[in-house]
Amino acid sequence: MSAGQETELEDQRWTLARIGRLIEERFHVTYEISGVWRLLDRLGWSWQVPKVRAVERDEEAMAAWRRETWPAASHLRRSPQVEGG
Repeated sequence: MSAGQETELEDQRWTLARIGRLIEERFHVTYEISGVWRLLDRLGWSWQVPKVRAVERDEEAMAAWRRETWPAASHLRRSPQVEGG
């Protein structure tokens, strides 16, 4: 990896988008994010998760969001499809 790339990745996270860019730079093949995920999964690999958590992390707020907001958001109904359109 070049010095420029090391500076860009100083937060130490290998996101699917970053992995996709690296694949494109090295092998001249472009994948969508879902394709990068599938490729890693087939190889038995995964993207890297940060070693440390944010100092600002608020566990109580996260728990409240999971309890109150997520159930409503995860069960939104899809709008009915219009026939013949």
